[in-house]
Amino acid sequence: MTRSSPSRGQGGRTHQPDPRARGGGGAHTIRIIGGDWKRTPLPVLDLDGLRPTPDRVRETVFNWLGQRLDGLRCLDLFAGSGGLGFEAASRGAARVVMVERSARAAAQLRSNQARLGARMIEIAEADALRLAANLAPGSFDVVFLDPPFGDTALLERSLELAAPLVAPDGWLYVESGERIDPAARPVLAGWSVVREGRAGAVHYHLLQRENEE
Repeated sequence: MTRSSPSRGQGGRTHQPDPRARGGGGAHTIRIIGGDWKRTPLPVLDLDGLRPTPDRVRETVFNWLGQRLDGLRCLDLFAGSGGLGFEAASRGAARVVMVERSARAAAQLRSNQARLGARMIEIAEADALRLAANLAPGSFDVVFLDPPFGDTALLERSLELAAPLVAPDGWLYVESGERIDPAARPVLAGWSVVREGRAGAVHYHLLQRENEE
């Protein structure tokens, strides 16, 4: 994959209260923003702690990534509703691995995968950290990292495990309840934030490794 700057433009989720969390056990929908399945609505369980990335944030992120992800390998490490992973698949990703610990949420992901006929998607019902620890370094071009908010230790460990999984010219997307500053985090030594934004309590960042001279 040729290195370039981005274009301008989740394990289970039963955890501490989150500013985007929804309660109850019913269902609602998200919609795919662009690509082959543009405007397709997808059912999402209304579970405690399940917090889909807002439409406008997803739109911004994929604008940063250049709209199309043709041929890229993507990992959605805390998949939850699957909004980021399904969006990547819709935009041409060759492989999308979604990791989700909650059995109910994973079942919904599989249902939506079947509805779309999305053969490029792999759904792993597993603990995100344990799975990430056993993946090969550099095996993904884009890693989406959206761990449960409010747990600093979990965020730090997630970053530590996710960063090595990104290919040399790849991108790491991080969504969190706090601003990410690589200079203040040893686990992100050699990384820089190339784009960032905020939507309410949600901070979102696109990181890439710094060029080595």
